[in-house]
Amino acid sequence: MSLAKDESTDDHGGHHLPAVEDWPRGFGEASWWPFIAALGVGGIYIGAALFILGNGANNIVSPMIGPAVLVGSTALFLGGLYGWLYHAFVVNFWEHGTEGHGSGTLRFAMLLFLGTEVATFGAGFVYYFFIRSGPWVAERPELLSPLIFINTAILIASSFTLHFAHVSLLRDNRKWFIRLLGVTLLLGIIFIGGQGLEYYEFLVHENFSLETGIFGSAFYGLTGLHGLHVSLGAILLAILFFRSLYGQYSAQKHTSVSTVSMYWHFVDIVWVFLVVVIYVGAEVNL
Repeated sequence: MSLAKDESTDDHGGHHLPAVEDWPRGFGEASWWPFIAALGVGGIYIGAALFILGNGANNIVSPMIGPAVLVGSTALFLGGLYGWLYHAFVVNFWEHGTEGHGSGTLRFAMLLFLGTEVATFGAGFVYYFFIRSGPWVAERPELLSPLIFINTAILIASSFTLHFAHVSLLRDNRKWFIRLLGVTLLLGIIFIGGQGLEYYEFLVHENFSLETGIFGSAFYGLTGLHGLHVSLGAILLAILFFRSLYGQYSAQKHTSVSTVSMYWHFVDIVWVFLVVVIYVGAEVNL
């Protein structure tokens, strides 16, 4: 029994699953946190579907099931995300960095992740193009408001500030790196607030919601999915910002900055495409 226990300890680096002690030094170890977060995301989609099924003309399920699944799945997602980010980026950072794994490997992993994101958003856009190709009788408010143009400019500007923040770090100018990173985080938060304001105007003053025909479901599905990604990006930027205040980045150690920058530029590009397709395209009569 003792020998079996010792062998098990050696195989797993002295840690039980989910591995929480030495990530990312134990990069090859299995961790349940990403799976927990993924289950939460899947549950959010299921909850949204149940919400629609429970609030239609003929309710297929109870109206309370959808919101309950959404709340539970959101809590599961946030819990998994917290565990993932905390144990990946915070615990024992000073002792266990990412140098042994190669920045190229981690950037490639981010590229693979962004590939799955392209597929996720692509499915939503395919749905929109499908309904757009039919008779266009969408009930909707005026979408092209000044708020949209301002919000778009803010998000595009945040890509530039993040790019030059990274450039400043590579030039060992930590003061401007921290300043521009803080500006990027602030612009991201303002964008999220602007999208929340837009939702408020549509829901309260325009009576435009998920139940407003198939266009309503497509609009809130795609913009809400993007808003969720921007919110996640803002969390990552906040982690970068607070770590930068403690001097945890340099011209030689900036893998986290590179990978988060890739993610942030991706969500910016998706937003521009979304504005062209949803906001501008909805006003075009084919």
